[in-house]
This record gives sequence, structure tokens and C-alpha cells, in this order.
Amino acid sequence: MLADVISRDDIRGTYETIRPYIRRTPVIQVDLSELDAASGASGVSGVSGVSGVSGVSGVSGAAPPVTTLKLEQLQCAGSFKARGAFANLLLRDVPAAGVVAASGGNHGVAVAYAAHRRGVPAKIFVPTVSAPAKVERIRALGADLVVSGERYADALAAAQAWVASSGAMNVHAFDQRETLLGQGTLALELAGQAGDLDTVLVPVGGGGLIAGIASYFAGTVRVIGVEPDGAPTLSYARAQGAPADAPAGSIAADALAPRRVGDLVFPITQSYVEDVVLVDDTSILAAQQALWRALRIAAEPAASVGIAALLAGAYKPAPGERVAVVISGANMTPSQLG
Repeated sequence: MLADVISRDDIRGTYETIRPYIRRTPVIQVDLSELDAASGASGVSGVSGVSGVSGVSGVSGAAPPVTTLKLEQLQCAGSFKARGAFANLLLRDVPAAGVVAASGGNHGVAVAYAAHRRGVPAKIFVPTVSAPAKVERIRALGADLVVSGERYADALAAAQAWVASSGAMNVHAFDQRETLLGQGTLALELAGQAGDLDTVLVPVGGGGLIAGIASYFAGTVRVIGVEPDGAPTLSYARAQGAPADAPAGSIAADALAPRRVGDLVFPITQSYVEDVVLVDDTSILAAQQALWRALRIAAEPAASVGIAALLAGAYKPAPGERVAVVISGANMTPSQLG
């Protein structure tokens, strides 16, 4: 079974390989009531109150709920994607033609960054939905950038055609064993930094991050996926029993809307992901603003979905539950913070 192939020992070995090239991103502990107050001040409706704990734990008058944040937006190239990018470039034989990647944005930035560090050519295909800030970073890192189609699936088709014609090595954003191993190193760090955890909330797009994290914890920690309701890729797959095309909308579409989860990803999530919850765009924006206003954490919409799930009540921790949330990236412009 694939879930057993990508093991904790494999992830540890990958970490030793990529560690010289990535950052050990920090964790902090936050009071959710502080974030809730900031989201309420934002004037964005649709966010359930958690002040006084009752919105999260259901126990009025208890101590405010404390949540651990893994600040992966401070990672090289601005997101967790650097882990998988370096794993591919360091664990595989890179041909003279270099590497190619299709991306909604963050993966492209990461592959361009890793290729720049390793001195290999990179060609990155992105759709028109990609955020300008991400497109500009890819170009600045010296990659050959091609804008192709409206969605990630269009860019992926163009990238696959380029692989066939050029002989370049494809670095898949999520459905590649080395990518999963690289993303799993985030869980290795988190386990060492946060101590005993009960639950970790993970943003889901194609599923590479959650599959890597779930493979490392392998049932010892509850793993919950969080998706925009306009891009429910893993929710659709679980309902169908296999990867299936899902809507690709949402304000987080450039990072969390690849149409479907990966074939390698899905069986891992079936084994080790307990649940998937959905959040709407209003809640995502409120969470993004709360992170900035209360904590001065700059996070793109896709990176804010875990906080949105807590503030909006899509995921309600039990009393005393030790929860961590992955803040996955921050490739955006300052104007988005308000």
C-alpha cells in the first residue's frame, strides 16, 4: 500500500538531504480569542465568534484556546513548496535540459528558486489565474516563464508537452514521490517543535502537503484537511472514492484549485487523514486579515484556511485539544493585507 511506502524514515532521510537548502521555520502559540477579535474588527461577516472560548471548545469561562502556528510562509521562496522542490532536484538525476514545472504560483516560485540555487535551467508554466506577485517572483529568479490557459490543469498539460519534446525533468507540484517526501519534512520539524499534538490543520489543493504530513504522523496525530468550498478537491475525491474533477473557484484558486487531488496522494489521505472541512471565501479573507492585524503575520488566502476553519467553526476542537495550524505561504503583494 502506498501509504506504507512513504515512511517516516524516508522523510527523515529526505530532511537530511535538503536541510542545507531550506529553513527550519518557527512555530508560535497564539490565543484564538485575540484572532477572533481582530477578525471581528475587520468588518467581514460570516465569522463565528470564539471570544470566551465558547465558539471553539464549547466550555464558557475556560482559559482561552491556544493554537500552535507553523510559520511556513517564512520558508525559502515564500512557501512550503521549497521542501518538495529541493527534494526533487537533490534526489533525482537532473538532465542537461533542466527542469519543468506547472504551477498555480507557489510551486513555480519554489522550483525556480531551487533551480537557481542548483544552477540548472527551469521552465515554469502557470495559468492566467496565477497571482501577479508569484509570476513576478518566478521571472526574477531567472526561470523561463510561460502563461498557458486559465487554470492549473491547462498549465500542466502544456508542461507535460514540453517534457515530451525537450527531455526536461518534470517536477510535479504534488503527485510525485519526492515532492511528498519533501513536504513531509514540515511534519518532522513540527513534531520536534510543538511537543505533543492532538491535531494538525492543513491546507489542501492537490494534496501534496497533507499527504506528506499525514505520512510522517501515520495516525499518531489527527490530520484534518481544510479546503475552500469553491475548490473542494479532496472532499470530492473522498465522496467519489477516487480522485475526481472538482470546481476550481475561490479566492485561493491560484494555490488550492488544481481540479483534482493526485493519484499518489489519495490513498495516503484515505489511510491517515481523518476529515476534511470546508471554508468559504468570506471566512478565508477574515482569517487572513486577523492574522495580519492581531499578529502581523502576512499570509496569502490559501495559507489562511486553517485559521478560517477555527474562527468560523468549521473545525471545533474539544476542550484541551492541542491543535497546530500550518500557515503555508505568503507570496502576495503588501496591498492584499489591508
